[in-house]
Amino acid sequence: MKIVFPSRTVSFPLSSPPTKLRVRPRMRQLLDYTRMHNDNRRERPAPARQVAAAREEHHSMASNHSRHTAKRRKVIYEEETETLTLKRCSVEWKSSSKHFVSTRTRSSYQNHKRYSRKDSSSRHVHRKWSSSDTDCSGFRDKLVLVSYNILGVENASRHPDLYCNIPWKYMDWDYRKACIHRELIKYDPSILCFQEVDRFRDLHDILKPNGFKGVLKARTGDACDGCAMFWKDQRFTLLREENIEFQSFGLRNNVAQFCVLKMKENQSNSDPNLSKSQVAASRCLVVGNIHVLFNPNRGDVKLGQIRLFLEKAHELSEEWGGIPVVLAGDFNSLPQSSLYQFISSAELDLLQHDRKNISGQIDMPLHRANFRCLTEEFFRQRSVGRRWNDDELKLATGNERVTHLRHHLKLRSAYLGIPGNGTTRDKIGEPLATSCHSKFTGTVDYIWHSEELLPVRVLEPLPVPVLRNMGGLPNKKCGSDHLALVCEFAFAGE
Repeated sequence: MKIVFPSRTVSFPLSSPPTKLRVRPRMRQLLDYTRMHNDNRRERPAPARQVAAAREEHHSMASNHSRHTAKRRKVIYEEETETLTLKRCSVEWKSSSKHFVSTRTRSSYQNHKRYSRKDSSSRHVHRKWSSSDTDCSGFRDKLVLVSYNILGVENASRHPDLYCNIPWKYMDWDYRKACIHRELIKYDPSILCFQEVDRFRDLHDILKPNGFKGVLKARTGDACDGCAMFWKDQRFTLLREENIEFQSFGLRNNVAQFCVLKMKENQSNSDPNLSKSQVAASRCLVVGNIHVLFNPNRGDVKLGQIRLFLEKAHELSEEWGGIPVVLAGDFNSLPQSSLYQFISSAELDLLQHDRKNISGQIDMPLHRANFRCLTEEFFRQRSVGRRWNDDELKLATGNERVTHLRHHLKLRSAYLGIPGNGTTRDKIGEPLATSCHSKFTGTVDYIWHSEELLPVRVLEPLPVPVLRNMGGLPNKKCGSDHLALVCEFAFAGE
């Protein structure tokens, strides 16, 4: 039996869903299964009952979600000898319209299956704690601090290209908020430092039942987000709150916040031989929280913000009798960068570094794992050779004649104080990745502390291959495009 069709080549979908099926002119004659008469070879439509039976068969197959692949066949039109090729594709039954309606392309359907596989692979992924080699059993007063860039709702909506591979339901704020809350409660935190907060009331409402109080410092200008800090009210008393609006120094609309917190006496397990004044001084601390400018080209602004942040932290520490300092946030700089070296070594010669690459974010591979072995020397070689003008020096140092910076804090990264392994840490000991989206995978978040605080344990980040296999961040288990950094500290000198 031969199937006759008008003289044109058409594509008829039979198996996988793309766009809505377009019925070309006289296409329905093909569905009527025209047959040839053996006697006179003339065309005649099939009887109505045969057409109805054929359609019913197709409807039954679609409603049962069975996908059929049609073999490529050629329909020869005898008069003009043209070929009709029926291509393979998928369709999905839509009961309300009683027609075959395509709902997604083959590629999007494959993406859907890929997301399903990634979701299932993320169900059993857990972050592990790493503990200090030092015996910490003798430490009495401890606290758990979390630094977390929670991805502002407005920022996520303005940059959809960063999350093009993320299912929309994982980008929904209500879903992410619940994920973040479930995650935080597992850590039993004492102090929370958030960045990119534009739903402070929501955070306040979900954390209040867990005994937290908090303060927000919103960014200046047109920005909607800011930094927020929460602490366990049962454990700490807020002695003082300070903020920095960098815009007042000509350093964009970013902000930083500080809280001087004192551990309540009924929560302190200090040595009974210490006097009350000694206990009060030793159980106070300055907590700083910052979100540094992202723009990789403005290293002068980034450096200026960090300089003021460190100066204010030292000023508050000295004002309260040299109390410990812990600084958290998204510093938007890589571990091998000049900005990182300035914080850790307390000095920086600006003339040895390129302003545009001082944060290490320029001309870097998208995935941090590709350059985990790069050294400080690599960044130094890429930095030398670009002069700073007077305006840039003034923003970075506060004085156009100053080219060498110093700060007075002796800071150490919390993760460097705890040994890790090569699957989650780089060669210097920092996490391989604290952020992961379609255009970047790497480390920009840190927790810094003075020597009066000792890291007892830290929460390891997820390995980069695991993050990629999960489809990036956010995902089913993680409510942000950053990972939370978590460190348990003990007061030294107990």
